[in-house]
Amino acid sequence: MPHRGKRYLNALKLVEPGRAYPMAEAVETLQKFPRARFAETVEMTLHLGVDPRQPDQMVRGTVRLPHGSGKSVRVLVFATGPQAEAAQAAGADWVGYEELVRKIQDGWTDFDVAIATPATMQEVRKLGRILGPRGLMPNPRVGTVTDDVVQAVGEVKAGKVEFKVDRTGNLHVPVGKSTFTAQQLLDNAMAVWEAIVKARPASAKGQFIQSATISGTMSPGVKLDVRELTKG
Repeated sequence: MPHRGKRYLNALKLVEPGRAYPMAEAVETLQKFPRARFAETVEMTLHLGVDPRQPDQMVRGTVRLPHGSGKSVRVLVFATGPQAEAAQAAGADWVGYEELVRKIQDGWTDFDVAIATPATMQEVRKLGRILGPRGLMPNPRVGTVTDDVVQAVGEVKAGKVEFKVDRTGNLHVPVGKSTFTAQQLLDNAMAVWEAIVKARPASAKGQFIQSATISGTMSPGVKLDVRELTKG
C-alpha cells in the first residue's frame, strides 16, 4: 500500500466513506482540503459503460472551459505562408512545417497541443506513431486540423480541452486549478460533464456514466452522485 502523507490523510477525513456527493458539494469539499505548496490540477475522472475497442463506441470530443484550465498551454502549429503568420500573431508558441516535422521525428515533443492546416497533413501524418500515443496528433474531429488557425489557437489558449476515453473505459479531464473559486470549478466541471453526456455513442447501451470522481493532483477523490447529475 502506498505511503500517504499527513496532508492527504487530513483531507481524507473530510470525505464521508461510501458517500456520493452532488457536484457542488463535491467541489466545496475539495476546496476544504489542506492545500499543497503548488496549484494542483483539479481533474474529473469518469468510468463509462462503453467498449472502446469498438469503433462505434469511441467517446472523444472537446469542451471549452468557461473559466479556462488555469494552465499555460504550449501550442504548436503546422502551417505555411499567410496562415503561419496568422498563427504566430494569434499567440502560437511554435509555427512552421517541415522543420518542425523533422524536429519531432528526432524526438522533440515539448508542447501541449498541435494544430495543422489541411495542406500540411501530408507530412504531419508521418508523425502518427510519435504523436498519436501522446494524444498530440492533429485531428479534424476535434478542430485541430483546420484552415482557421487563428480561431483554433485562440480556443486552445482560452481553455479548450480535449477528452478521449482510454482502452479501459476511463476518461480523465482537467477542470481547473485548486486556486480557482468553488464557483469557477463548478462551472468548468459541469461544462465537461455536459460535453461528455452529449458525446454518448448511439450504440452505447445501459448506464453510460457508471462512476465519477473529482480530485486534485495530490488529494483523495470525492465520489460524484451520478444519479443526481443525470436526472432529466
